[in-house]
Amino acid sequence: MRGAAATAGLGVLLVFTAALFDAAPLYVPGVALVTLAAGAVVWVLAGARGVRVSRSLGARRVLEEEPVAITVHVATGRAGLPAGAVEDDLLPDAAPLAGGRRATRLVVHARFARRGRKILPPPRVVVRDPFGLAARTVAGDHEDELLVLPRIEPVLTPARGPGGTGATTRRGRPTPAAEVDLDGLRPYREGAPASRIYWPALARRGELLERRLRADGDTRPLVVLDPRAPASEEDLDAAVRAAASLCVHLARRGGCALLLPSDRRPSPVDPSLARWAALHVRLAVVRPGAAPPVSGVTARRGAIFYVAARTTARVPRALLHGGGATATRVLVVPGVLRDRVTVLEVAGCAGYDLVAQPPGRDGRHLRAQEAVV
Repeated sequence: MRGAAATAGLGVLLVFTAALFDAAPLYVPGVALVTLAAGAVVWVLAGARGVRVSRSLGARRVLEEEPVAITVHVATGRAGLPAGAVEDDLLPDAAPLAGGRRATRLVVHARFARRGRKILPPPRVVVRDPFGLAARTVAGDHEDELLVLPRIEPVLTPARGPGGTGATTRRGRPTPAAEVDLDGLRPYREGAPASRIYWPALARRGELLERRLRADGDTRPLVVLDPRAPASEEDLDAAVRAAASLCVHLARRGGCALLLPSDRRPSPVDPSLARWAALHVRLAVVRPGAAPPVSGVTARRGAIFYVAARTTARVPRALLHGGGATATRVLVVPGVLRDRVTVLEVAGCAGYDLVAQPPGRDGRHLRAQEAVV
């Protein structure tokens, strides 16, 4: 109301000057200015009475860069809104509202480039008089919360010769996860299913033995996220996108597991992606923090993809020595490492084999490169 107050003050000054110096011509503009200021205030107060503004979200969860429809509803009293505009942090500029309408709906298609929880302040309606002397702001009742999930990007491997596309199109269970589940023999236990009986031993020596099977989760690929000390927020976001993309990629090809810093045990992700929604939400809110607990997973026989938020070649030593001689260990970082075999590219990150040596002159790709296709 500063404009109306200043106008009214100027009118009062003119009236006072006219009375002090007996200048009758000054009464007319003075009274006019006071009347104009009072009329503007009444106009705005009457127009803002009964105005209500609210917001509805087309979705509460959305992927990065995915458009979401956000609707702002403006309702007024019986007289309708005289004049005004909608202000919202999602709008580059205030959106003018046509006067005389009792209800107005404004649809905004917004995109969010960064993952995480987004708190949207309440939308606001600014009621103004035609001369812009007075204004009153009516805000919504509450804030809105939107969760932006890290987007899923394709996992690519280097092209395999002339005409190669580099895309990972091979279906089925990943090579590291396709190891034989047999983990040795042991004396037959009463009640064990007949499918586990090792019949050759019974036929040759008359000894009843059963197969000892390795847990299936031990052979499935594992994705480990290390969010420590990223050089920038962009690097952390890239690492989170890479971890999410690898999980979906590997899960669709036989299943995998994801180990987050706050977990003691990996969380399985089956090919149906039934549990993926909850893990996707947790990845959306990952912040820089402590290292993931890898002591309990170093003996896994399946491939381990260690996704780090910083460009470094250092990984827990236990990862390199566990799992046997045929274990695959891949380091995924948002940067370039020299003297390493690049086995994959995903979400702006590159994966490097920690076990294999650089390829020879014949350019043949090594074992770890085959593991992710």
